[in-house]
Amino acid sequence: MTRGIPARARLPHVSGAVALALVLIGGAAPLAGAAAPSPAPSSSALQLPVLPSGPDAGSGNCAGDSPTVMRQVPWAQGVLGLSRAAVYGDGAGVTVGVVGTGVSAKAGTLSGRVTAAPGADSDCVGLGTFMAGLVAAAPRDGAAFTGVAPGARIYAARGTDETGAADAALVARGITAAVDAGCRVVVVGAALPSKTPALAAAVRHAAERDALLVAPAVPDASVTADGTSSAPAGYWPAAAPTVLSVADFGPDGSRATRAPLPSGVDLAAPGDQLTGIGPRGTGHYLASGASLAAAYTAGAAALVRAHRPELSAAQTKDRLERTGYPGAPPRLDLNGALTGVLDTRRPSQTAPAPPLRVPEATGDGGAAADRAALLAGGGVALLTSLAAAAAVRRRVRAKAPDGS
Repeated sequence: MTRGIPARARLPHVSGAVALALVLIGGAAPLAGAAAPSPAPSSSALQLPVLPSGPDAGSGNCAGDSPTVMRQVPWAQGVLGLSRAAVYGDGAGVTVGVVGTGVSAKAGTLSGRVTAAPGADSDCVGLGTFMAGLVAAAPRDGAAFTGVAPGARIYAARGTDETGAADAALVARGITAAVDAGCRVVVVGAALPSKTPALAAAVRHAAERDALLVAPAVPDASVTADGTSSAPAGYWPAAAPTVLSVADFGPDGSRATRAPLPSGVDLAAPGDQLTGIGPRGTGHYLASGASLAAAYTAGAAALVRAHRPELSAAQTKDRLERTGYPGAPPRLDLNGALTGVLDTRRPSQTAPAPPLRVPEATGDGGAAADRAALLAGGGVALLTSLAAAAAVRRRVRAKAPDGS
C-alpha cells in the first residue's frame, strides 16, 4: 500500500472565485478538472505516524499503537461533509463486510460492533482495521476523527495472507463469507490483475443476494520504480459491471500516483493522506491508497442503504454515481447521495415531448389557393372594419363640446 506522500500530477487550476465559493459552502469536492478546494492538511495532521506497509521485515512485529491523537477535523471529513450527513442517520442496521487483512477486535472505536470469519479477527498489517475505521469508527472525546457510518456494524473477512499479500482465492472466499453473513455492503481492499472463476462466481453471488460490492480501481501501489505503470485494462473485482469501482484523490484534488486509471471507473473519493485508526490503542495513523477511497465509499453506501432501505444494491450504486460532483470519474457527494431527487425512469421509459405539427393542406392546388385567398380576404375585411371604427371615433370627438 502506498502510505507515504509521493509527488502528485496536479489537475488544471480552478479559478480563485470558484475556489472561494466552494470553500464558503463547506469544502465541497470540486467540479471536473478542478483542484480540490479543501485546505491542505494541517501541521498536526502531517505529524501523525504513517501506517507501516506491513510487518517489520527484520523483527516481524505487527503494527502497534500510535502515540498521536488527531484533534483537528481531517480534510477528508470536511470534504465529505460528515457533520451534515449525520442528520440523516449513522448507518445503524447495516453491516459492512471488510475483505482485507482482517479487522482487529482490539480497535476501541469499533468495540462491540465487529464480527469476523475464522482467522479474520486480528490484523497484523493494520490496513483492514484502518479501512473499517473509515467506514464505521465511532467518535470519542478528545479526538476529531470519525467514520462515515459510526452506527454500522463490521464483518471482517480475510482476503490476504498475514503479510498483506492479496490472493484471488482468499478474496473470493471473503466476499462469499461476508455476503452469507448478511452484509448489505462489502468493500474489498484488493485490486487483482485478472479474474478467476471463483472470483467471478463470488461477484455474481453478491449481486444475487443484493449486496453492493465496492472495490479499488487500482492497487494501492500502482507505479513501478521507474515511474511507469503496467496496469491491465481493469482490475478485479472492480472491473465487474455490478461492482462500484473507486479511484482516489488527495487534499489538493490530485491522485497520489501517476498511474493511469483503467476505463470505466465509477467514482472517486478521498484516498490520500487520510487519518485513521490502528489495530490497537487510541492513536491515529496516516495512510494513502485507492483501497481507502473504496472504504470511504462503502461507508457512504451504508448510510444510503440505512437511510433509504427500499433501494436495491444496484439502485444504491446508481445513486452514488449519478449524484457525484461532475468529473472523470465523478467525485463522491455524500449529502447529494442522501438527499438528491433522481428520475428513476430509464431513458427508454421517458416519453419525448410531442413535436409541433402544422396541418398540411389536402386536395389539389386549386383548393389550397382558394383557402389562401379566403384568409387574405378575411384580413382585408378586418383592416377595413378597424379603419371605419376609428373614423367614427374621430367624428364623435369632433362633435363633443370639450373634445373628450
